[in-house]
Amino acid sequence: MENDNTEKRCQGCGVVLQDQNVLQEGYTTNLENDICQRCFRMKNYGEYQVVAKSNDEYIDILKEVGKTKDLVLYITDLLNLEKNIEQIRTIIPNKMILVLNKMDVLPKSVKEEKLKAYLEGMNIHFEEIIVISTAKNYNIDYLLKRIKYFQTSKNVYVVGHTNAGKSSLINKLIKNYSENTQELTMSPLPSTTLSTIQIDINEHLTLIDTPGLVDTGSILNHVDPKMVKKISPKAEIKPRTFQLKKNQSIVIEDLIRIDYVEGDKNSFTLFVSNDLKVKRLLNIFHNENLKDKNKITYNVKYDEDLVISGLGFVKIVNKGVIDIYIDKDVDTFMRRSLI
Repeated sequence: MENDNTEKRCQGCGVVLQDQNVLQEGYTTNLENDICQRCFRMKNYGEYQVVAKSNDEYIDILKEVGKTKDLVLYITDLLNLEKNIEQIRTIIPNKMILVLNKMDVLPKSVKEEKLKAYLEGMNIHFEEIIVISTAKNYNIDYLLKRIKYFQTSKNVYVVGHTNAGKSSLINKLIKNYSENTQELTMSPLPSTTLSTIQIDINEHLTLIDTPGLVDTGSILNHVDPKMVKKISPKAEIKPRTFQLKKNQSIVIEDLIRIDYVEGDKNSFTLFVSNDLKVKRLLNIFHNENLKDKNKITYNVKYDEDLVISGLGFVKIVNKGVIDIYIDKDVDTFMRRSLI
């Protein structure tokens, strides 16, 4: 799994650097540079160049990780927990710490122990579940301590979906505990890291960043970069609660419409970025907003979340029936309430 030392790789995204073709991955104007032009423009100008990659390539990389005996950190975003979080165990059998990132974007009233208990209730084997915030430097010291405890060699792999915060965590570990000046490219957009990248933290620990698995059903893959930034929370979420009666509706930007079509008065609490505009429609029959999008009907049980992949979730207290209208390529699902 180690990179070929004869090839110089971009320290930002891991691709092999080349100065021959401006249209291909890894282009740089000078091979003396440490990062490719794509990473340079992302870091300095916030410009993002889409790179189409299939998950098959990334899964092949993860299967190679699974052939090692090394410790793995599986990073996931608390606001966007994957529907099939157990899938990683079918690919990687190694010792694994589940790292629940972005605690800082959830309301302060949410207790860490409750989040850990929720994941422990899924009966997926992890050596430990650790809640962190790279933005607030929360539990990073403890995570490093547990990495030292569980690691089987110098190498520790970092895996997870795009935008879970893998690169942010590695950059934080570099800053806190290493004299290494390397910095990984960070972006809320998919396919930022393109190949494995080795980062020496100290003589006892080398982190190996892997490309993020692309959640093709994430809303982030189906909106423009400006909306991606709006969807990605930059501060603690202020939950917005609406008391809906039958035949009333909630609309989030032009992204999703939620119609409450059957049931007694119900509470809908939105855990989405504060930057997103939300409005309530008092009568679903008098407004055609977003009705041209794909319609899905859910029978909601007591205390369930409607999860919109990449956007966040809506906590619904009572049972009822909802119709949602959303882009046909965006995944949604119901789960028992996280909070």
